[in-house]
Amino acid sequence: MLGLYKMGKGSRGKDADDSKSGGAVKRTMGAIRVQLDITELDLPGNVRLEIPDPNNLLKFNLILIPDSGYWATAEFCFKFNVPDNYPYKPPKVQCREKIYHPNIDLTGNICLNLLREDWRPILTIQQILHGLIFLMLEPNPNDPLNQEAAEVYRNNEPRFRQNVRSSLRGGVVNGERFTRNIDHRIP
Repeated sequence: MLGLYKMGKGSRGKDADDSKSGGAVKRTMGAIRVQLDITELDLPGNVRLEIPDPNNLLKFNLILIPDSGYWATAEFCFKFNVPDNYPYKPPKVQCREKIYHPNIDLTGNICLNLLREDWRPILTIQQILHGLIFLMLEPNPNDPLNQEAAEVYRNNEPRFRQNVRSSLRGGVVNGERFTRNIDHRIP
């Protein structure tokens, strides 16, 4: 037993030294799982994957250009920050563009049940992508982050449509200025 203890202790010390000297870095469960998820992604033609740092798959972007709905031809970058304990905890996902949407607030936080109370370890990045696409096609005014947009959507759909168009053209909606985001081409 003492020999095993010393061997284990010795190897721990060696691993610690290796990481300091540029040796192999141990990968977390989250990194291993997200690599599998990314490998198995089946991206539709209007979505592309960006991995800013190939050595860190825990941070990546999915860029979506809706081909129909209120936000058609606009481009939205969804920034994923995957925790080390993924899939037991969901990724943090944020929309980098300011958007007038009932389920996305003006700072990019997203109200998607898959990313909160409905998260299960069996879910993958692919299912999150499906959820984001669905959110862009069918906003849910009954579970809003942007209360004002949800109220307009529920009570005055033509005005909601006009507000979305104005926001995508770089206009001002309810005192908030938006950046022009329209007529992007699907790659």
